[in-house]
Amino acid sequence: MHHNSPLRRALAAPNFSASDALPAARDARDDLLRQANRAHALGSAFVAEVLAAAHRQLSRAPRLDALIAGWRGDPASGAMALRLNAGLHALARAGQPAALGRLYAELDGDFDGAIAQAFDAHEPALLRWMAHPTQTNEVGRSVALHAALGTLAARHPGAFELLELGASAGLNLNLAHYAHRIGGQWRGQTGSSVRVGPDWRGAVPPDRPVAIASARGVDLDPLDLADPQTRERLLAYVWAGDTARMRRLESAIALARHHPPHVERGSAAPWLAQRLAAPQDAGTTRVVFHSMVMQYLADDERRAVISGIMQAGARATPDRPLAWIGFEWRADRSEVALQMIAWPHGTHAASAQTLATCHPYGSWVDWRA
Repeated sequence: MHHNSPLRRALAAPNFSASDALPAARDARDDLLRQANRAHALGSAFVAEVLAAAHRQLSRAPRLDALIAGWRGDPASGAMALRLNAGLHALARAGQPAALGRLYAELDGDFDGAIAQAFDAHEPALLRWMAHPTQTNEVGRSVALHAALGTLAARHPGAFELLELGASAGLNLNLAHYAHRIGGQWRGQTGSSVRVGPDWRGAVPPDRPVAIASARGVDLDPLDLADPQTRERLLAYVWAGDTARMRRLESAIALARHHPPHVERGSAAPWLAQRLAAPQDAGTTRVVFHSMVMQYLADDERRAVISGIMQAGARATPDRPLAWIGFEWRADRSEVALQMIAWPHGTHAASAQTLATCHPYGSWVDWRA
């Protein structure tokens, strides 16, 4: 067992503060260390060690090193470190190299040696992982959406028409088929094989029927769950050692083979404009939602999405309401907030109600509404 890495010694020190292990910012490489600290704070010492060792061994992969050092844009909002972490996890799941496979199987060992070997032998594969945004499609976030819809149902009884931006493989569009534990009580399809039971903190939202009339989404590059490589890609984004999250994702993928989500290929703003212009049945609440998507949109598209929602909100009526639900990092990345605006009572983006703060992958929900 190897327990003497620099990161572990720092984390084990008395009165350790997360910022103590961070060097002064030099370039985007240091985001690997910042994300290592974040991973440790979120409960994964293993991922923290992987990212810290990757930072130390970057010189073994010169093209990867140059890509990270010259990262275009904010490496945190671009999830640069998480792309590398997923690439290493994918190699380990394939047993390439063998030392990396052993490290991940045992969740301990010679981090620097195994990652150095991976950088030496598999730099091209890791560069391919760095070229694409993350595709977690985390079903753990569906419990927050279900709770928000329950709150909305207390105001607008009836069915929901769901429109998801950045839907990936569409697993969260299947939330009506999942069991959700909210405040100690299971809701939704309580017998489902997909069970999402976070650590619930704070008040308990209203328990109202969440009826889904239709659910569709859009993604620039929708993931095809019939493709084994696509399924493996999703699984690689799960943090190593989190077996509960891995099994839940596997169950959600299996369920989706019987209930295929409706995800269209396209850009968020024009797709949403088309959907918001379509006729809306009386008594149905139209809901636009997204989770960890806004950070990836270009500024002009983000503005177009917000403008389109605001204009549709202005047209909403009591019998044809509109709601906007977001599960996103705050601008300063201090916390993940579940926020909602509902029309015809909502006015503008600044009127968003913070329903809860959440773990990025839904492990806990602190309900504030």
